[in-house]
Amino acid sequence: MTCKNCASLLEETDNFCRKCGAQIIRNRLTIGNIFNYIGEQYFNIDNRFLQTFITLFTKPEEVIESYINGTRKKYADAISYFAVAVTMAGLQLFVINKFFPDAMDFSKMNKDGNQFTIDMQNDIQTWTSEYHTLFMMFYIPLYALFSKLIFINIKKFNYTEHLVIFMYIQSQYSIFSFFYTTILLALDLPFTIVGFSLMPLLILYSAYCLKRLHDLSLAGIILKTVIFSIAFFILFVLFSLVVAGIYLLMHGVPNTL
Repeated sequence: MTCKNCASLLEETDNFCRKCGAQIIRNRLTIGNIFNYIGEQYFNIDNRFLQTFITLFTKPEEVIESYINGTRKKYADAISYFAVAVTMAGLQLFVINKFFPDAMDFSKMNKDGNQFTIDMQNDIQTWTSEYHTLFMMFYIPLYALFSKLIFINIKKFNYTEHLVIFMYIQSQYSIFSFFYTTILLALDLPFTIVGFSLMPLLILYSAYCLKRLHDLSLAGIILKTVIFSIAFFILFVLFSLVVAGIYLLMHGVPNTL
């Protein structure tokens, strides 16, 4: 018997390949096997996904530094975890559109507003939802750049390692926001409140992770969080202006504005 991944010789009693570490699959693919695999990979309390999710809240430096230093068996690697986060983000949009269709309808949030402004808000929301994955990928290198510049006096991590840090942070934030948003919308809270409350949560969680990773004092992380927040706000405003500008170029400026 040979490994299907690397063609190395295997013993009949082997459960994993001794050369590449791949699991030996002996059973034919069935629906039952698929559900068993999903349960083992994502819903078992001992699996890497749950361990990663829990530890990124309790000891984020352990997960992130383990990956950076080359220890990648205990926790989910950054790319796989990001892939799960992207899937959860897509599922979140499906849940909102399916069960809370009015949540992102600005005509119901702002009944007295200008119709063109309402239509623009709805169209922009739909457009950003469609390209949500691309925006997630776009933000990570920018966050990493801000972080590298803010911590320029600390040489502990290079830019690529800052990318890994914020890939984990963005992934954790996205996975958490799925549960957070769904629960609050189910409690009938306005989407505007839910959405805007996520921004400070992202900043605070980022500050928490960076404090533990760099072993900073409370005063030190507060100062750097303020700087990061200013940069984050500027980025958000510029992004909003660019998106609004593109929309106006495509649809024209109404006489009422």
